[in-house]
Amino acid sequence: MGAARPTIGGMELTFADIRAAHDVVRRHLPPTPLWSYPLLDRAAGTPVLVKHENTQPVGAFKVRGGLTLLAAMTEAERARGTVTWSTGNHAQSLAYASHRYDAPCTVVMPGGTDQGRVDAVEAWGARAVPAGSTLEDAQRRAEELAGTSGARLVSPGDTPELLAGVGTLYLEILTDRPGLDVIVVPVGSGTGAAAACLVAAALAPGCAVIGVQSAASPAAHDSWRAGDLLSRPNRTTVAGLATGRGFALPQRVMRAGLADFLLVTDEEIGAARRLLATAAHTLAEGAGAAGLAAVLSRPDLFAGRSVAVVCTGGNAVPAELETLVV
Repeated sequence: MGAARPTIGGMELTFADIRAAHDVVRRHLPPTPLWSYPLLDRAAGTPVLVKHENTQPVGAFKVRGGLTLLAAMTEAERARGTVTWSTGNHAQSLAYASHRYDAPCTVVMPGGTDQGRVDAVEAWGARAVPAGSTLEDAQRRAEELAGTSGARLVSPGDTPELLAGVGTLYLEILTDRPGLDVIVVPVGSGTGAAAACLVAAALAPGCAVIGVQSAASPAAHDSWRAGDLLSRPNRTTVAGLATGRGFALPQRVMRAGLADFLLVTDEEIGAARRLLATAAHTLAEGAGAAGLAAVLSRPDLFAGRSVAVVCTGGNAVPAELETLVV
């Protein structure tokens, strides 16, 4: 396609990088379960496997990327620490990894971020800094802090080591079930979907990777369809999908490997969360249920195909917990 390939340390990002990240992740974490549930299959009208990243120590898949990033840094770089911006799971990932590697970490979080998510970051020893009311405000403040402190500025979406790390979950899926027809991946920044594309291309070229995002925050979806980085209103109530712009690195990979990209409503995500709770004994945050929401919303697309959905996280905020009973 003529576009520059994503790189780690100036080298082309390949499946081998994800293999190497897998060695790092396995030193710290066991594989997460990949389970099926008859009631879920019945509701979906097709066999559905759930990859339980909600069982990670920070309750979400992004911990894999944080560990990979910290492992790749030199001792001197770790001593200077990291600065990033996030509303939740990326923040906890970097805080947890920094704790494991005894490195300082600062996370800038928009004002109004759920206090439980702030507390979770600080519990791992990171510093949470409030700034503004949007992720864009938080990004600007993080850039300022990195510029004055010398810490590494870590983009949630455009850091290759994070993509390599989260790719290890798809390595686990397709090593276990190489005959899968489809993997459905929630998209915020797009690191997960991009990583899934790289792994599927290497291990299971016949397995389609389909992204899903909230229609209330469609920046990644619209960027992918347009072939350009776009900004869109960011109105979803689903924190893990709340991004207002496309990110260059994951978009570049998704453009080459994503089979389709679907939009679902926040209400459809809420219904999928309730189904996971009742039929699969699983507490999912909104983003963690988006893959299932896509399957339920498009039975014509998924009928007769073996499907894996990723419960990317279980860090439901109080407002989400209240909606589990209707």
